[in-house]
Amino acid sequence: MRYVLAIDQGTSGTKALVFDAQGNVRARGFTAVRTVHPQAGFVEQDPSELYLSVLSAAAQCLANFEGDPSQIAGVAISNQRETAVLWGASGEPLAPAVSWQCQRSLGICEQLRGDGMAAGIADRTGLLIDPYFSASKLIWLHANDARARHSIDSGQARFGTVDSWLLYKMTRGASYLTDYTNASRTMLFNLRTLDWDRELIAEFGLSALRLPELRPSAADFGSTDLEGVLPRAVPVVAMIGDSHAAAVGEGCLSPGLAKATMGTGSSVMMNVGARPRAPVDGLVSTLCFATGSRVDYALEGIVISAGSTPAWLKEKLGLFDDFAAAEQAFCEFDNGGVYLIPAFSGIGCPHWKYPGGAQIVGLDFSTSWQHVARAAYESIVYQIKDVITVMERAAQLTLQELVLDGGLVQRPFLLQYLADTLDRPVSTLELTEVSAAGAAALGLCQLGLIDEPGANRAMRKVMRRVEPGSGRAQAARNHAQWLTWIGRL
Repeated sequence: MRYVLAIDQGTSGTKALVFDAQGNVRARGFTAVRTVHPQAGFVEQDPSELYLSVLSAAAQCLANFEGDPSQIAGVAISNQRETAVLWGASGEPLAPAVSWQCQRSLGICEQLRGDGMAAGIADRTGLLIDPYFSASKLIWLHANDARARHSIDSGQARFGTVDSWLLYKMTRGASYLTDYTNASRTMLFNLRTLDWDRELIAEFGLSALRLPELRPSAADFGSTDLEGVLPRAVPVVAMIGDSHAAAVGEGCLSPGLAKATMGTGSSVMMNVGARPRAPVDGLVSTLCFATGSRVDYALEGIVISAGSTPAWLKEKLGLFDDFAAAEQAFCEFDNGGVYLIPAFSGIGCPHWKYPGGAQIVGLDFSTSWQHVARAAYESIVYQIKDVITVMERAAQLTLQELVLDGGLVQRPFLLQYLADTLDRPVSTLELTEVSAAGAAALGLCQLGLIDEPGANRAMRKVMRRVEPGSGRAQAARNHAQWLTWIGRL
């Protein structure tokens, strides 16, 4: 039997999993990674630590694998998106990796909008001008980091999202490549031509910056033995951004199927078929996935703060000690008129507002900690509802199914309240590592072990399916009040 080793490099850690040709997980490994906040609004990671975490997680995974490692036929990579890495020819980082969460380039974005570039950027790239995407991070580094500026202007600096960086390191510099999905998150990539937009890059003052060669998500990306972790060098057969990989892993392979990843933030992505849709109402237009014979596009709505909001109440305010116990406690309460506006780093789609910080509104002397805790979880639901509303209108499609993944799917209240607020059923899969599963499916397809990425979809087990319940009317009233508060920002 032949296998694929899937690497899922995320913001909080790296997972490594061995999948067989039927999509079953045969072994797992995990290594945590650190995130650094050197000053307000700045979020960084160490590129070398990200790479070493891949080697560590893969070694753990192989140690747990009871099969024959020589039968691992390829490596597939899914990765955190938008995070910007710069490095030189020797493979040494030129600066810390600027995280997708980082807000240091807010001023750059304001300048780009002031220069009248918003419409052109949206038309070419499908994206909004926002610190979330890689280009503004690069412009900031060029303007503020002397080493980065010299390396860029002299043509020595290589830019990549995390996938490109990992590939460059694991192939010892032999492969400098990226896939269409990761490129589509940089604000440097033209959605129509599926190529780097050199005119736009020149307008950003980055003409001398080296950029990776582009390929579909399932393709030949070189070969690696992960510095001896694998018994022999095998091809890297897939690379894809993690949210796109999750869409593949959850079977969003035809128009109208959507997924929502509920982790630190949330990505709501709907497959819209074989042509890109215009980015409207705060949505972005992006690639869903690509193979050698097929390119699917998607609309995506970004929720900046999801699981990070209740985590903040627990870790920073000490409002409760345990998420499950807090949920059990606040389920006995309504929200008491309390709403938490989680604008820690701004409010994402469809509002895209930066009011200068989060807000808790509707407080009075009867407010308890349970009201505030419930408001934190409700804020996640309302943001997803807002995204789905504009997504259906923009795509001219009715949502057929919403599949959920991420750590927050363990919270029963959240699933029921989301079903009530959407007035649609929501479901979660038994397999939690859906980004790795999506990357593995593309890798298996590239290797010829399955015919198409959805070949194993029927075998995926649904863990929980939640139907709308008796709380629909109240959820609708609460959501209307949420929109009133958002309108006041």
